[in-house]
Parts: sequence; C-alpha cells; structure tokens
Amino acid sequence: MKKLVKDYGFLFGVAGIVIVLDQWTKSLVRNNLQYGEIWTPWVWMENYARIVHWSNTGAAFGMFQHLGDVFRMLAFVVSLAIIYYFPRVPRQDWPIRLAMALQLGGAVGNLIDRLVIGSVTDFISVGNFAIFNVADAAISVGVGVLLLGMWSKDRRDQAEKEQLAAQEQAVLDPQAPEALETVPEDAQGE
Repeated sequence: MKKLVKDYGFLFGVAGIVIVLDQWTKSLVRNNLQYGEIWTPWVWMENYARIVHWSNTGAAFGMFQHLGDVFRMLAFVVSLAIIYYFPRVPRQDWPIRLAMALQLGGAVGNLIDRLVIGSVTDFISVGNFAIFNVADAAISVGVGVLLLGMWSKDRRDQAEKEQLAAQEQAVLDPQAPEALETVPEDAQGE
C-alpha cells in the first residue's frame, strides 16, 4: 500500500504541477488579452516570440481542427491508461515514469479546457511554429523523455545480456581470453 501511495504521489504531484501551471497561464491570457490579441514585452521580439490569445479545437499545435470530441475521449482513455499502468513501471525506469506524469498533466490540462470552454486556449507563439500552451509542451517533452527513457532502457538491457553471455562463456571456457577479461577477478581463480 505504501508503494502505491508513493508511486501515485509522484504521478499526481508532477501532473498536478503541470495542470496548475497550464490552467493558471491560460487564465492569465483569457483574462488579459482579447481573442487574437498579441503581446510581447519588447516590440523587437514580436517576430521571434510572442503571447497570442488563440483557441484550438483540435490536437496539440493546432492539428486536426474540429475533432474536439475525439480528443476529449482520447484524453480520458490516455489518462486512465497512464493511471493504470504507472505503478507497473519499475522505479529504476524513472524517465518513463516522469514522461507518463508529464503526459498525464498535459492531457488533463487540455481536457479541462475542452470540458469547461469547449476548446483549448493556446498562447505561446515562437517564430512560425504553431501556437501552443503549457499542456502541449508537457506532452511533447513527455514524449521526448519517454523515447530517451526507452532507448536508455534498451541499451541497459542489451548490456546486461552481453554481460550475462560473457559470464556464461567464462564458465564454459575459463581459458578463453575474452572470458577472462569480462569475469570479475575474484571469479577468475575458481
């Protein structure tokens, strides 16, 4: 039970931070900028980065507009799947656990907008890139961390397999030079 509380504490803690930051920033934009209005702290910066009050009925970064119902259901399914599978991910796979928490926070942050106002408030505009928000950024960073975590886990698993194979070879043929190099010194004399 203690393990579940600790696991879910991490998941809901990280996701909660993302949700609060996402909803707070969206609220600031909705309350201080008219729809379509642009704000930058310095005029020269407007071509590079700006805050724009925008609305999105599609997926992250404005893709698949007018499919809000699909993304509402998808957010529910993804959120429930993350909550269900999270405790099954070993603690040493912390990048995967962090990625899941970021993705949960992003999915719920945008889901709140879809349920409350019918569309997602976007406001971060950088260069010519699509306008996005904190939840979109959390989902994207979560995907990146997930990919890096999976790559790292695969490399770690492969190294363990190679080490086990070398140890097995050392037991079968203790005179082989490769076997002596990979076997710990205290095991070589046996």
